[in-house]
Amino acid sequence: MFDLKEIKGVIFDYGGTIDSNGTHWAEVLWDAYVSAEVPVTKEQFREAYVYTERFLAVNPVVEPHHNFNDLLKIKAGLQLQYLVENKMLTDVDKTESYSLAISNQCYTFAKDIIEKEKPILEQLRKRYPMVLVSNFYGNVQAVIEDFGLLKFFDEIIESAVVGVRKPDPAIFGLGVKALGLPARNIVVLGDSHSKDIVPATKNGCQTVWLKGKGWGDDEDGATADVIITDFMQLKDVFQLD
Repeated sequence: MFDLKEIKGVIFDYGGTIDSNGTHWAEVLWDAYVSAEVPVTKEQFREAYVYTERFLAVNPVVEPHHNFNDLLKIKAGLQLQYLVENKMLTDVDKTESYSLAISNQCYTFAKDIIEKEKPILEQLRKRYPMVLVSNFYGNVQAVIEDFGLLKFFDEIIESAVVGVRKPDPAIFGLGVKALGLPARNIVVLGDSHSKDIVPATKNGCQTVWLKGKGWGDDEDGATADVIITDFMQLKDVFQLD
């Protein structure tokens, strides 16, 4: 049960929450593929997306200084390379232009969303200590610094740095420890029910689920203390001005 009076600290997910307003990044990327007129099916794209995420999880291609635009170019490049190598994409000469168009559209998408959300983050920051918990590639600090978000968080807990990945509840346990508060006095805000809400609940935290356009992998009956469909609804949840 959500109790605003009990809240003394906030844990934010990064990667689908602040940067895409609850929309799964695969969907954002696919929209960019469509806009760039890359001649592949969604299933082919999805296969390339999954391959790239798994590749990046075990290969240190992304460096700590890479911002989000850098990361998008790396991801798009790997996806397109996979599609070419597996003969799903034959326009080899266009891969560079495709990659640039995809990364630019996705970067602008994230930047525009974040700019709209900053007033809410500023108000929350005045009221609570805040920690970021993210499954990321070792460069999340460079990413959020580029977007002007670093000032909002007291600590950043990143899977590639701490060696624990969601949905392991231990990574949220590190967030609770960083805030130095009882778990019941902490609210976790995330876009993934299985990776954010479930492990946060196991730690005893309150939860706000930003339920957006995902990949349809939520369990039936999935719920949270509070469910919103737009980041801006946090104004009402926290009774902000």
